[in-house]
Amino acid sequence: MLKVEHLSAGYNGRFVVQDINFTLERGESLAIIGPNSCGKTTLLRAIAGLLPYEGNIFVDNMPLKDMKRKEIAARIAMMSQLSTISFPFSIEETVMMGRYLSIRDNFFGKPQKKDYDHVEEVMAKLNLLEIRKKTLNQLSGGQIQRVFLAHTMVQEPKIILLDEPTNHMDMHYQLDMVGQIKKWASKEDHVAIGVFHDINLAMELTDNLLFMKEGKLIGFGKAKDLITPAFLKSIYGLDVVEFMIESYGRWLEFEGKK
Repeated sequence: MLKVEHLSAGYNGRFVVQDINFTLERGESLAIIGPNSCGKTTLLRAIAGLLPYEGNIFVDNMPLKDMKRKEIAARIAMMSQLSTISFPFSIEETVMMGRYLSIRDNFFGKPQKKDYDHVEEVMAKLNLLEIRKKTLNQLSGGQIQRVFLAHTMVQEPKIILLDEPTNHMDMHYQLDMVGQIKKWASKEDHVAIGVFHDINLAMELTDNLLFMKEGKLIGFGKAKDLITPAFLKSIYGLDVVEFMIESYGRWLEFEGKK
């Protein structure tokens, strides 16, 4: 469904990511992991058609370069990192804006029953119905993230790109959001690609991992085939596995207090 071949992209004529290759089939998710400033967001923006690039991107065997902006928007939606919110739209209004491509073709360009029904369904899944009338500037960061995930999902794209989607969320909503994204991809034959810093959270979404460092693909494949102490140390400069094991030992002490 999505094929990326020898992709290089960046800004002002300078490549930030270089020679990236991977393929995802329908129903699969991918977690992109790596240190800060390694090119993760740039890679997402290139796949979304928001940056010029060299190489090839295919969606259902169609070259992205041959698609018009409207055609890309109908297939790929990107949810970016949270930025400052000041405009006073309600949650319901903000989510409905995600139906733009559908609404523009309706009579008089107004939402129809199918649009309201789909918005209602998605907001219910993301636990937004009880606060639907609140405005964005009344919400916490985690709530805003859920609103913009709903806004992205109601577009009904084939591919969702998520740049650190669980930022500003507590643990409960982090796991809930990742679960919703995973379900959306696997049950509806879509593709979800998320950028993560938390490896544990990334593996809650998927076993398919893509590790980056300094703009290059360091490893792509299943977690069980990729992850070793030496591999993670080569990326992060520390023994991540040893740290995780020590952390697990501390949590085992708390379990003994049942």
